[in-house]
Amino acid sequence: MTAAPILPERHEWTVDDLGDLPKDLPYELINGRLIVPSPTALHQDLCVRLLLALEVNCPPEFLVTIDLSMRVDRRNEPRPDVVVIRRKHAGRSPVPIEDTLLAVEVVSPTSHFRDLYDKAKVYARAGVASYWVVDPQQERIALTEYTLGGVAREYEQVTHTEDLFVTERPWKVSVDLPALTARRNDLLAGADE
Repeated sequence: MTAAPILPERHEWTVDDLGDLPKDLPYELINGRLIVPSPTALHQDLCVRLLLALEVNCPPEFLVTIDLSMRVDRRNEPRPDVVVIRRKHAGRSPVPIEDTLLAVEVVSPTSHFRDLYDKAKVYARAGVASYWVVDPQQERIALTEYTLGGVAREYEQVTHTEDLFVTERPWKVSVDLPALTARRNDLLAGADE
């Protein structure tokens, strides 16, 4: 049995404090708040399916990856569940946020508000052109697509669907949400056996 790491006590964290964390500890820093996620296999499976959908038409100068730290500012170093970056950063972590084309968050029971509001504001202020929020907590998995609009650097909702999702941002991508819902339901049904 592995003991949980003892983290330094701080009311407000900055990226300078992250060096005090154990090297293998996954973390996010959102508005000065340290978050240590513990995703389920179901969550991670959905992230991989989204990565695969994005990879189909991915141009060679870009890379689709999961769970990568993004350097935003002193109080923010998020880890989008799925992210599209310039390939030149394949060996870096954290990656500078300005080279991010798309950030995708998959909602978990404890991240709903953070994904829809806190992270959306962080990504928008940093200039990430597209943001997807995928919600598997509903009866049918839903995907909401946002794009950066106006001088205010705020996201505007482009699409919200539980059906086949098709977009041209950041390139032509198609996500079969009913198939993902069926897969999730099958995985959950198998968990009861």
